[in-house]
Amino acid sequence: MSVELDVFVGNTTIMDEEVYQFWLDGYTVNDAVKVRMEGGVLEECEASAEVLRSDTMDQYRTFQMCERLLHSPAKLANQLLFQIPPHRQVMLIERYYTFDGVFVREVLGKKLSKGTKKDLDDVSAKTGVTLKSCRRQFDNFKRVFKVVEELKGPLVENIRQHFLLSDKLARDYAAIVFFANNRFETGKKKLHYLTFQDFAFCAGQLISNWTVGALDNMVEDMDVDLEKEFLQDLKELKILITDKDLLDQHKSLVCTALRGKTKAFNEMEANFKNLSRSLVNIAAKLTNTKDVRDFFIDLVEKFIEPCRSDKWTAGDMRLYLTHYTNSAHILDTFKHQVVWDRYMGVIKSCILKMYHD
Repeated sequence: MSVELDVFVGNTTIMDEEVYQFWLDGYTVNDAVKVRMEGGVLEECEASAEVLRSDTMDQYRTFQMCERLLHSPAKLANQLLFQIPPHRQVMLIERYYTFDGVFVREVLGKKLSKGTKKDLDDVSAKTGVTLKSCRRQFDNFKRVFKVVEELKGPLVENIRQHFLLSDKLARDYAAIVFFANNRFETGKKKLHYLTFQDFAFCAGQLISNWTVGALDNMVEDMDVDLEKEFLQDLKELKILITDKDLLDQHKSLVCTALRGKTKAFNEMEANFKNLSRSLVNIAAKLTNTKDVRDFFIDLVEKFIEPCRSDKWTAGDMRLYLTHYTNSAHILDTFKHQVVWDRYMGVIKSCILKMYHD
């Protein structure tokens, strides 16, 4: 019995981006075939279901063989097993390290350990992200963390160079590494309204301004650890709330600048001292590890929520924080302007990002 075969020989590895996404998302071969058939691929290619299944299985095998190279992306360019054009390599790497916002939001700030990995079944059920995809994403976070924690130099740049990621994705990974290292609390109910991108923006602010690397870009762990000397200096800001004359002067200057510019003026004037105490006390406590972890919950509970209950708009918040920060420069006996600006620059940016009126 003779069998006719059509054979195609080529040296470029064929990869369908849609099938790659199915594989990344944790679809089984059968599920991927079903979705492809529903999308009308059989009619497009004039192929049988058997050929489609065979093609899908073949691509899944290729992706599985490529996976070990994707763990160290630089190896993908130097290997000879697969002939993959450079633009395709970029796509494979970028998509492999891309993650779901709902998934990262569940693990952000947690220790990247076996204990957290055991909970991924629950995370998968809660988010609707397949367990296989959850594990890939978690392992990627852990892999990037392990590589960069040993390196000197800027965190984002190290991630970009070692994993060949786009600048945006490298910045997102820098935020994940930063949160995992400092164990910021993100899971409390009052923080649920904040997205990963809200936190990633704040991480970028903290990394750029409060770490050792903000001053010296070739220090060990430069962009991962907050600068201890700076955190210690923040205690000096307490004079703004412990010295009654300074507190009164500060209030007077801010209220004079705000009068007639906002409908929330009466509430701002009435709550000035409480709000100022909240921001200065958050600063003074950051030498304690637990208070660093509670940084975001403190901002929400002690500052954002009181303003929200007084119905401040986002514009009100920007106006208040601008005058609150700038007025401290006019206080004659206040001598900690540099530390104040370094602190309030980040606080203002983070609060404005987190304040959804």
